[in-house]
Amino acid sequence: MRCHTQPTFCFVTIAIAIIMLVGLPRAARASVDIGQPAPSLVVDELSGQAFDLTALRGKVVVINFWATWCQPCRQEMPVLDSFYRQHHANGLDMLGLSVDRSRDREQVLTVMKSFTYPAAMLDDAKDNGFGMPSALPETFVVDADGVLRARFTPDKNPVTDKSLDDAVLPLLQQGSAAASPPAEK
Repeated sequence: MRCHTQPTFCFVTIAIAIIMLVGLPRAARASVDIGQPAPSLVVDELSGQAFDLTALRGKVVVINFWATWCQPCRQEMPVLDSFYRQHHANGLDMLGLSVDRSRDREQVLTVMKSFTYPAAMLDDAKDNGFGMPSALPETFVVDADGVLRARFTPDKNPVTDKSLDDAVLPLLQQGSAAASPPAEK
C-alpha cells in the first residue's frame, strides 16, 4: 500500500486493519459500567500487602487511577487522602493505582510518602478487569455489595470534597446501618 497523497488517512487505515487482524488487547476492551458489578482487581500494594477488590465485600472502596506526571491527578490526591483519613474507620478502603511504568516505581513511592491511603502499580496487577483508564485521573466508587456506584473524571465529574461526600457517604451509612444490630422494642 502506498501513501503519498494522504498519509494520515493511510496511517488510520493501516491501524484499523491491524486492529481487525490482531484484535484489541484485553485491557482495552474492559467495560466498566455504573450500576454493574465491579470488575476484578488483584494487585500487590507498594507496601507488599495484597489488594483484592472481591475480598473487600462489605466495605466501600474508592479506586483512583493516577500518574506522577498527571497534574490533575496530583491536585486531587490531597482531597482523596483527607477523605480516606476521615472515613477509613467507618468502612472505607481506597487504592491509588499508578499507571506509571515499572521503571518509575521510586518516583511513585516518593509521591505516595505524602499520603496515607495505599497505592499500587497498574503494571503489578495480577487481575485487572478495569483495563487501562480512559482518562487520567479516573476514580471509581464500589459499594459494599461490589457494585460500581460512581465514576469521577476531571472533565465531567471531578473529585472534590462535595462529590466524594455525595457519592460515598450514603454508601457508608447504608453499610453501617446493615451492620448495626436491630433496635430493641
